[in-house]
Amino acid sequence: MDNSDEETARGLRGRTAVVTGGTRGVGAGIARAFVEAGAHVVVCARRPPEVAVKGAEFAPLDVCDAAAVRDFFDALPRVDVLVNNAGGAPYRPLADAGPERHTRVVELNLIAPLTVSLAAYDHLRRARGAVVMIGSVSGSRPSPGTAAYGAAKAGLESLARSMAVEWAPEVRVNTLVVGMVRTELAHLHYGGQDGLAAVSRTVPLGRLAEPSDIGEAAVFLASDAAAYITGASLLVHGGGERPAFLDAATANKRT
Repeated sequence: MDNSDEETARGLRGRTAVVTGGTRGVGAGIARAFVEAGAHVVVCARRPPEVAVKGAEFAPLDVCDAAAVRDFFDALPRVDVLVNNAGGAPYRPLADAGPERHTRVVELNLIAPLTVSLAAYDHLRRARGAVVMIGSVSGSRPSPGTAAYGAAKAGLESLARSMAVEWAPEVRVNTLVVGMVRTELAHLHYGGQDGLAAVSRTVPLGRLAEPSDIGEAAVFLASDAAAYITGASLLVHGGGERPAFLDAATANKRT
């Protein structure tokens, strides 16, 4: 199958995909995957990318500014796919920050995707389009140091399931539940290259995800190949995390 046949099979040629936070890391990987699938891609973030995603159009946007979000989507001629990727949080134990900081984390990771989805709804309904939420394994397990982020991601999955029911059959809504990803800043988060290698060994598949892994999964959920999938959560985490009790039991047998 050549590239044109592959694009046709995915059903994305001629369609417009908006990727929030699409200028670096996972977002850039998602944007590249949609470009490669033949879509017209618009990436938005507060600041322009240091390295542009080839083939994607950049538009400045603060997804926490509801009025700016409405104006942004009103100015677009069409939207077939929305990928709510913008998000994240610094490491901060709950007691080390005031409620205002935690509220901002919830706003970015839960309220903003709702705001963006509502602003894009009329476009998506006309296009019989798709929304892909970028969730996290932090939403389904304890998330010490990023508790507000984990709570917001749990809420995002719930939001997506309810949205999928309310907006069917015109708009499909699904969530990618993402595990650890090797981005350009991952070595800083995991304690350098040695730490990154050690963390990778805890994943059953033996490595962290690449941004392209997340991008390919997002393209699948947005494409005609997933035409009967809505309200679903797709785990993209390499098998998850090896249970700690197994390692503890193994170490105990050796002593």
